[in-house]
Amino acid sequence: MYTTADFRKGLKIEIEGTPYLMVDFQHVKPGKGGAFVRTKLKNLLTGRVLDQTFRSGERVKAPDFMEREMQFLYREGDRYCLMDNETFEQLWVEAEKLGEARLFLTENLNLKVLFFNQQPVAAELPTFAELTITHTEPGLRGDTASGGSKPATLESGAIIQVPLFINPGDRVKVDTRTGSYIERVK
Repeated sequence: MYTTADFRKGLKIEIEGTPYLMVDFQHVKPGKGGAFVRTKLKNLLTGRVLDQTFRSGERVKAPDFMEREMQFLYREGDRYCLMDNETFEQLWVEAEKLGEARLFLTENLNLKVLFFNQQPVAAELPTFAELTITHTEPGLRGDTASGGSKPATLESGAIIQVPLFINPGDRVKVDTRTGSYIERVK
């Protein structure tokens, strides 16, 4: 069980048998009356966003998730083929279930998939991924790390901002939570 003091972005809760992801929350203490927490919750089954208000100190249930380590094999249209690392069972997952994680998927990448009632509802990538730049404007001599940034396309298809000195073919470390460039990998 969670109380309103435990609320944070990314927290997964269960309301009336449905799992939700907390997208945003705000603690409000009006001049008159009791404090409350205003939240924005994303339904993990349907993807719909719900505005919900909780009284301060109210308890909510933690969802009964099962987490499985899986490996991304390949993509076919809007579906992604994943393999369970223990049973080698293959599973097809829709693009919307993977969310923003699909932008950084490369073949043979291990990820954690959350299941609710034997249905995949969300995926968590490793915090950092090393990817190759497939397209960007070539860097020029004298370009430095503090000079600015330019768009670059990764091998997974995602487009991120990188420093001017990065060239096509370079491997970079990317934060998968924010989609931001961290450093060039040698």
